[in-house]
Amino acid sequence: MNSVQIRSAERALSVGTWLIVGGAMLFSILTVTPLMERHSPKGWEWTAPILPLVVDAAVVIVVRLDSVLAALGGHGGRWPIALRWMTGAMTLALNVADSALKRDLVGAAVHAVAPLLLIVTAETGLAYRRAITTAQSAREAQLKAERAEREQAATERREAQERRQREERDHAAQLAREQREHEALIAREQTAREEAVRREERERIEARERAEREARERREQMREQQQAERERLEREATQRREQDRLEREQEARRQQQERAAQEAHERAALLAAGPVNEKLPENKARLVVHASFGEGLPVRAAAELCGWSTGWVSARYQEHRDGTGLVLEGAS
Repeated sequence: MNSVQIRSAERALSVGTWLIVGGAMLFSILTVTPLMERHSPKGWEWTAPILPLVVDAAVVIVVRLDSVLAALGGHGGRWPIALRWMTGAMTLALNVADSALKRDLVGAAVHAVAPLLLIVTAETGLAYRRAITTAQSAREAQLKAERAEREQAATERREAQERRQREERDHAAQLAREQREHEALIAREQTAREEAVRREERERIEARERAEREARERREQMREQQQAERERLEREATQRREQDRLEREQEARRQQQERAAQEAHERAALLAAGPVNEKLPENKARLVVHASFGEGLPVRAAAELCGWSTGWVSARYQEHRDGTGLVLEGAS
């Protein structure tokens, strides 16, 4: 069977299984609900469908998860088997209970058909799915082995072809070598005559190359000197820039220190006034709060120094913590 036929068989098995499960669930609900209504406390008859629904939900879970595990080739162990048989036994008992209590053997047999069919279908479907999974695994293994054999055959053919090509190349190389040796034997006499001419030509070429090499070395030496001079000038310029940068950084640090000292002096002057009996103007109060925040004073102390409420001072402190606090310029 090919993959299309296997999928078709699985689809038919799945559809048939769920049709049987759905029919058995519907029949079980219709059969068990009147029994539960008669055996429920007065006023609680409306809970009668709950038990068959719970049991049938367990049946659905078992059938669904068993199909998934079977498709994956897995096994859930003993608990799924216990749940499958327990739900089947409960469904069977609930369906035949009413007829059994009435001692109606025909009714019990009729009502046992759907639960028994559900139990057998669940077990048979699980066996079918496991068999299909095993067959698919065997089919895949067979296809993999066939593919490996084809690849091995192709590799052997490729190696044989490469071996033939290598032998042909070796034979051609041998023929070419013999041809070269023959040509070399013929050319040795001519080589002896031409050796003197080549030696003179070589001497002239070497003299010209020496002159060119000396001129090239002189040019390289001049370029190296120029490069060294440029590097020296660049180092001097870099040193000057570094010195200027250091001087600027020192000046910036000095100005920053002066500003910090000035701010500390201003804060000390603002805080030296001590607590006040009436509210300061808002601009000056903001300056006092800013100085108090910089000195790390508590909110209450800052409120006593500016005369404003602790809530207002707390809001200004929060602004300074968030970086949004502004000190108004021009305040006295």
